[in-house]
Amino acid sequence: MDQKGLRGSSPARIDDKGRLKVPTIFRGIVQDQHGPDVFVTSLTGECVRIYPMPTWLEIERRLQQMPGNHPARLKFLDRVNYYGQAGELDAQGRIVIPAHLRDSASIVGDVRVFGRIDYLEVWNEERFLEKLHREPWTDEDGLGLASHGI
Repeated sequence: MDQKGLRGSSPARIDDKGRLKVPTIFRGIVQDQHGPDVFVTSLTGECVRIYPMPTWLEIERRLQQMPGNHPARLKFLDRVNYYGQAGELDAQGRIVIPAHLRDSASIVGDVRVFGRIDYLEVWNEERFLEKLHREPWTDEDGLGLASHGI
């Protein structure tokens, strides 16, 4: 089977119980290729990252190859574990987002879900648009991608 990446974006909603209904364009790919188990977390608290569990386990495997006291490893683990929680897509394709992460990311009601090839990001759309304006695309960004053949 061809591996399909998670790409594009779609509006979604966080319900009153803190559950995100994963948009159909992403749900099938996640469930078919990876199963229902996910790791929900953030690095900054600005948005939510949803990793299919096999993808997250590969990240953990790579972290285990680093020295246990490596500052970047510890800083990364501090953040992803503070915000993080294992979960699963229920029969309706919903995932519970931890309350403190919903508060930090200001995601309530209508949100936007972005495909990031191997994980999903959930943003308060207004906050995301502010980020786009605050961090404009530059020639340096283009050169960075070109150096990788993109």
